[in-house]
Amino acid sequence: MAETTANKVADFIVRFCHEHGDLITNLHLQKLVYYAQAWYLAWHEKPLFDEDFQAWISGPVQPELYERFKHYRWEPISEHPEVELPKEIEEHLLEVMEAYGQYNSLYLERLSQEEDPWRKARRGTPIDEHSTALISKKSMLKYYQYLLEDDEEEADKTLETVAEKAAGSDLRATAKL
Repeated sequence: MAETTANKVADFIVRFCHEHGDLITNLHLQKLVYYAQAWYLAWHEKPLFDEDFQAWISGPVQPELYERFKHYRWEPISEHPEVELPKEIEEHLLEVMEAYGQYNSLYLERLSQEEDPWRKARRGTPIDEHSTALISKKSMLKYYQYLLEDDEEEADKTLETVAEKAAGSDLRATAKL
């Protein structure tokens, strides 16, 4: 049994963005929820929530969240949800926001498309072709744990430093457009 739900994670992230004066779109939210799940799997070896992601053209998408927010289209989400989560989960989500919240949706889309879980789920499907292939939690666990292990020798291992290393310098130029 997972710790929470994708909807509660999304509510936390939307609330966080509003409290910090940031706009958030459905696309941006999808990627932040994805990275919350990915890194929770890597650190705790269990899912943060049970819902699955699909390998869509725009990167990982959680279909139920997409349906919930699709009426916003490309506009910022204007809901102001209230959510209570256990302290450990809130701390994890704050760390995800510190590491990934600074990046725009295009950057996170491109980053997620370069990573193994999305690529393996699509199994050679062209980047511009529709797909609803599931991104397995097992592939997410393996990939993000590998990133953690690869970074083990660094004493100051935080999600932000691991995320930056994984991103590589080629995407950083477009990160804050």
